[in-house]
Amino acid sequence: MSSIKYPHLFEPIRLGGSLFRNRIFASPTGHQALTLEGFVTPDVIAYYERKAVGGAAAVTVGEGVVDSRRGKGGKWHVTLDDPRGSFPLHRLTDAVMRHGAVAAVELQHAGMFANRDLSFQGASAKGPAYGPVECELDGRHILPMTEELILETIEAFADAALFAKQCGFGMVTVHGGHGWLISQFVSPFVNTRRDRWGGSVENRARLPVAIADAIHKKCGASFPVEMRISGSECHAAGYGLDEGIALARQLDGHVDLIHVSAGSHEVQEVFTVTHPSMFLEDGVNVKYAAEIKKHVKTPVATVGALSDPALMEEIIASGKADVVQIARGLIAEPDLPNKARTGRDGEIKHCMRCLHCFSTLISDGQFYCAVNPETSRELEVKMTPPVKDRKRVLVAGGGIGGMQAALTCAQRGHEVILCEKSSRLGGTLRCEEHVPFKKKLDGYIEYQIRELGKAVVDVRLNTEVTPELAEELAPDVIIASLGARPVVPKIRGIDGAHVLGAEEAYISPDNVGKRVAILGGGLVGIELGIYLAQQDRDVTIIEMLDALNDGGNNLHMIGLKNEMAHYSIGVNLNTKAVEINDNGVICQDPEGEKLFKADTVIYAVGQRALSDEAAALRYCAPEFYMIGDCTVPKNIAAATSAAFTVARDIGC
Repeated sequence: MSSIKYPHLFEPIRLGGSLFRNRIFASPTGHQALTLEGFVTPDVIAYYERKAVGGAAAVTVGEGVVDSRRGKGGKWHVTLDDPRGSFPLHRLTDAVMRHGAVAAVELQHAGMFANRDLSFQGASAKGPAYGPVECELDGRHILPMTEELILETIEAFADAALFAKQCGFGMVTVHGGHGWLISQFVSPFVNTRRDRWGGSVENRARLPVAIADAIHKKCGASFPVEMRISGSECHAAGYGLDEGIALARQLDGHVDLIHVSAGSHEVQEVFTVTHPSMFLEDGVNVKYAAEIKKHVKTPVATVGALSDPALMEEIIASGKADVVQIARGLIAEPDLPNKARTGRDGEIKHCMRCLHCFSTLISDGQFYCAVNPETSRELEVKMTPPVKDRKRVLVAGGGIGGMQAALTCAQRGHEVILCEKSSRLGGTLRCEEHVPFKKKLDGYIEYQIRELGKAVVDVRLNTEVTPELAEELAPDVIIASLGARPVVPKIRGIDGAHVLGAEEAYISPDNVGKRVAILGGGLVGIELGIYLAQQDRDVTIIEMLDALNDGGNNLHMIGLKNEMAHYSIGVNLNTKAVEINDNGVICQDPEGEKLFKADTVIYAVGQRALSDEAAALRYCAPEFYMIGDCTVPKNIAAATSAAFTVARDIGC
């Protein structure tokens, strides 16, 4: 008999009339590559199918709107009240279920936060409270839901669930948390009604209970209904765990799974609690599910910062929860369940919790993952033609892009030589290996190095690729991934003994004094400032522009700002450094000249692409590609995706 390393995690569970093959569920994620009508496309189907292939027991489609006229929280939601969407949804459920997973869909209504993007057209929204409520977000008037409308909304949820069942979904997840309609009714702070829908917890919970009962009545008692709630809203103006427990007790016996999340999407300081940032520990929100489970008989699910099979096994084995839900962890590694079941823990690519995927969902409508270049390209990957011509490929540079290029080329069957000028793989990001909140990044680099060790790749350290070496190796293809180097600003005093570059400060933090001035308000400067503040330094950030630079990752910036506030890091915008002296930095701002006292001054003002160095190899092979920071310095995701794509194109 085969020995399973995580027996509790892979014990099947029955919810209603459905059997789930293990306890790992793909939590709702709302892919936005939809039609204008809100119908799913082949790209969306491939995205969810990939999670089923990877072994998740349930794969939940996010953001299925039950009332597209009054309940849409944004433009791009899956429409569940238009029968024309049934055929593509049938394709989606078939794609998920034929791989052994249960297809589920999230039922959502935005309530008072509906139709924000249509406010210029006079669109309105309705919530639980009596009397017009001024919405701080966009100034709209929120009207109270009438008794008639509440009953219509309950029916809309039930109708959407029946439609989902008819389309082949085996479960629905009613979104009752994070500030959407149901949690608005549940909240004693938002819901100020004096009728049967407000006041006591029984009245405030009447809406979710009625929705669950209506779904069971319409779809059958054996059709599983999962209800997501916020166990705590985690901020001063929201409810706490006691209210979460009271809500769960009202739901007990009315739903088949209580999915305990945390926070509220409308409160910025807790956004990175609902979607845990890299600054929080693994499984940070499990405590809410564990406490609620003590008070209910209904199975309980937990979610948030979960990707370690050992931790998830402990959660199930100890009775903290019955199901673990994973969102970003399966974006980074859709094969996580299969790898955990077969004991291949070291082959799991862990989410770094950088929030790049969520940021690009908002900006580009796609989940683009920093460490998994296949995410949102699943259909493209499935259609990749086999290699026709096996090539000899020389990869110059063993950083993020170079390692990915070498791995993908080797997986495609090419002969690969990877040369790195220094004594270690990983590139400049190795300077952050001891930063506590970057341990996932260091883990990713180590993962790539392990994969290279298993692949057929000739890795040569302490080897610079020169035209002479290229001529000796005679490759068919050169991929230049030489990276970039820090820009040294032209400021009087920049060569002082107490002036360091960001890399030097990361590598030797003991050389940094008590008072620190950081020149540059980009991600490098901000993250370094937080790292030094965690070591009891007094940090001031000086930025020439009128805003900090999030590098295209605006959601990560939310977490950074929370940490900057926590450590009282000073931020000075519209401030130009003009001279560094023994006392600190003399700067010019709109009010004039001022001195920022500092024992150590650190510059983090950008990177210079090593494009000229890379271009020297341009004619050393029939095929030549430049990738990563040596073209334009960007981020891990850009380097990874370019490396992956270029490598897949070779030999086709």
